[in-house]
Amino acid sequence: MNEASKVAVVTGAGSGIGRAAAQALLKAGYCVALAGRRAEPLEETAAEAGADASRALIVPTDVSDPDSVRALFASVHETFGRLDVLFNNAGKSGPPVLFEDLTFEQWQAVVDVNLTGSFLCAQEAIKLMKNQDPRGGRIINNGSISAHAPRPNSAPYTSTKHAITGLTKSISLDCRKYGIACSQIDIGNALTPMTKRMTKGIKQANGEIAIEPVMDVTHVGNAVVYMAGLPLEANVQFMTLMATNMPYVGRG
Repeated sequence: MNEASKVAVVTGAGSGIGRAAAQALLKAGYCVALAGRRAEPLEETAAEAGADASRALIVPTDVSDPDSVRALFASVHETFGRLDVLFNNAGKSGPPVLFEDLTFEQWQAVVDVNLTGSFLCAQEAIKLMKNQDPRGGRIINNGSISAHAPRPNSAPYTSTKHAITGLTKSISLDCRKYGIACSQIDIGNALTPMTKRMTKGIKQANGEIAIEPVMDVTHVGNAVVYMAGLPLEANVQFMTLMATNMPYVGRG
């Protein structure tokens, strides 16, 4: 490992936005802990990074499990000795069913990963960042366009993404004294396996099915690298990155 490299943790690094961000950080010279539920997709993320994979640490992690999260950050501390950036990216969406038909289990599954998982990872990151030398670091939370405007039949996902905004603001306020900055990136229609359905048509607020424009997910990785690379005296508090022509401004 390169001792001069900054150290980042990316959750949900096995696919989509997490994979793109992890690979972009590796390319930029970071040491990156790749966290996700299954080892195989994490190994694929590292393999696609080529020579930069020598700075990757693969840590299978369930972000909804406090013990698993503690083990992730213990491994990061043991391997790298510090933590500079956490990209709180792991997330899941619930089934697109009517609000009144959602089960408690469907609601809880989304809350456990999207909100509780982000809280648990941020908490462990803060413990490392406040006690290391030099002190401080940066937490970047993955919000969503859904942190601003919902899609039909998305109450669990939309609720958790609105809550991420509150979490971001709370961390920003409570952790100033430790030299920890907290940001949120709200992403719309980056082309990933999760959003591929948008290219074939997705339900709109008026009930119609419409094809939506998408953007290359590498733009998200590059944006995360920019946010992560700022000196701690500066912070992108909120960034919205979206496909230019997607139905967001004027949605509904």
